[in-house]
Amino acid sequence: MGSAHRRSFLMACGLSLVAVGARGLAREPPASGAFAGDVARLSEPSGAFDADNLISNERSYLEVAPALAGRPIEGGAYIGVGPDQNFSYIARVRPRAAYIIDIRRDNLLLHLLFKALFAEARTRAEYLCLLTGRPVPYGTERWRAAGVDQLVAHVDQSTPWPDGPDAVDALRRRLDHTIAGFGVPLSRADLDTIARMHHTFIAEGLDLVFSSRGPAERRYFPASGYPTLRELLTTRAVDGRQWSYLASEDDFQFVKALQARDAVIPVVGDVSGTHALVAIGAAIAARGERVSAFYISNVEAYLESDSAVSRFIDNLSRLPRDEASVMIRSVFNGGSSTSLVEAIDQTLAKASRRGR
Repeated sequence: MGSAHRRSFLMACGLSLVAVGARGLAREPPASGAFAGDVARLSEPSGAFDADNLISNERSYLEVAPALAGRPIEGGAYIGVGPDQNFSYIARVRPRAAYIIDIRRDNLLLHLLFKALFAEARTRAEYLCLLTGRPVPYGTERWRAAGVDQLVAHVDQSTPWPDGPDAVDALRRRLDHTIAGFGVPLSRADLDTIARMHHTFIAEGLDLVFSSRGPAERRYFPASGYPTLRELLTTRAVDGRQWSYLASEDDFQFVKALQARDAVIPVVGDVSGTHALVAIGAAIAARGERVSAFYISNVEAYLESDSAVSRFIDNLSRLPRDEASVMIRSVFNGGSSTSLVEAIDQTLAKASRRGR
């Protein structure tokens, strides 16, 4: 590509990003306060965890997608933990509301970044480019039909912000403005944390992997065994399908619309705590809904004391549910993960037999 053509291309990309930002802000006016109120009302004080959790370390997370698609669990309310693997489950369940509960305040901040990116991006291609700091490709509409492998190839072949750090700064300012409109009170340290997270996605691109800072005995397997963001987005289930929320424009648009309605609510809380999960259950009941799916990941493995496990089971038993409501969990064993689906009633029955 000649230098003049390259400058023209980059200018077009930059103008495209500015236009996307303007349209995103027009469609997403400052929140009424309900979203921020829900976050505050449902949350507990933050706890500590020994990993950054910017992305999942569960290579198996989409193994359960065909089973979810085959169960009568559509609608209702979704509960999950962790970062954006939740969006793939949400796309399968199609809930009317979703609650993301995590003991780390950093997870709340990460989901505010995701929410802002959904507001800014018209399509999957724009979302992934804004997340990783790559130029948005020409022909936005034709990219709606692109496979996720094509999106990944575009990101892999693009230089992050080749037109310099000013473009990154402009995007960060735009995203901070959008985040401010959500109404959640944020300190300077919070905003710095969100910026650090985004810069990590930009610097690492699709090579980004889960990072653990804890002692070796608490790590399930070496970082070299963790999937990259690229692998998480392109992995196929046993049925051969790619089920990531970025594999289908329809799935992406569903999650985007849910975000736009302030119906994906990040909550700081311990699933075995005294407030957050109970409050989420009360909010779901007040909506006249039941839990359709609860993605617990491998959090149960961290509830090491009998009292913590018992409190979690008690909290779980209070959630509004029916016989179709399911748990989605990840089990790590021998250096790999396995994902499973089980009826919540079955989980509670097993706990009762164990005396918990």
